[in-house]
Amino acid sequence: MGHPHIGDPADICISDIAMPDYGEAVTIHPGETSVFWACGVTPQAAITQAKPELAITHAPGCMFVTDVKNESWQR
Repeated sequence: MGHPHIGDPADICISDIAMPDYGEAVTIHPGETSVFWACGVTPQAAITQAKPELAITHAPGCMFVTDVKNESWQR
């Protein structure tokens, strides 16, 4: 896993911290330092574009590791 970015959002091309691409914005109070890391949505967006034969990821807020494909689960 990579290292988080700590500090100015503009350094990682975030132009408006109040308008996230996914999820809800958080309030950053005076004196607080922003910390950013790649969450599950980041690799999922990349996987959607790359369309690899196999990818291992998670649903938001959950992680379950197995070798069973989604198609085999009853819904």
